[in-house]
Amino acid sequence: MVAAALLAGCGSSASDNGIATKTPQEIVAEAKAAADGAASVHMLFSGVSNGRPLSLDMELLAGTGGHGRITENGVGLEVILLGGDIYINGSPAFWRANGGEAAAQLFQGKWLKAAARSGSFASITSLTDLRKLIDKALTDHAALSAAGTTTINGQRAVAVRDVNGGVIYVAVMGKPFPIELTKRAGGAATIVFDRWNQAVTVASPPNAININQLRTGHP
Repeated sequence: MVAAALLAGCGSSASDNGIATKTPQEIVAEAKAAADGAASVHMLFSGVSNGRPLSLDMELLAGTGGHGRITENGVGLEVILLGGDIYINGSPAFWRANGGEAAAQLFQGKWLKAAARSGSFASITSLTDLRKLIDKALTDHAALSAAGTTTINGQRAVAVRDVNGGVIYVAVMGKPFPIELTKRAGGAATIVFDRWNQAVTVASPPNAININQLRTGHP
């Protein structure tokens, strides 16, 4: 399942964590444990969905939600995920593509609210849930093999490869956080993680319009 990473929560005084000496299976397990224990992360995703380019730039807060921007086929929208709700603020191009000129005028600058885990937005929600994202990315791999150490945007990392061509890059300094994941099977995609455990605030936007109310005409 995007591509530019900063330091993954490691300061200049961070020491070698020894993960480069572990087996591929141990490296993945330790990366997953570090990620599962994190409070927050910044995520960049780039890939293809239904034959169209898809990218996400999200700040995620474990157990709460996240916020950021999603761009599909060049058309973007702002997203906030909070609890069981998702809020979207589409660009005029987004609304023209998904409702026509009338929708673009009606919803310009407005936030809409919908159920996060069902209906049209469930697929977006699955990409903004930190725990589920990490669990899937770090457990959905075929047989693993060591791929040596490298540098990802100035940070030393150990690489683990699966038989389908996917690669996990894990920090060798400080906590063994995942730095980057690349996927080949089922469509090329990349996820970059940085800013682990940095402060993230997620709040619902004021005066959001409930999509269900629009559909039913009832409050």
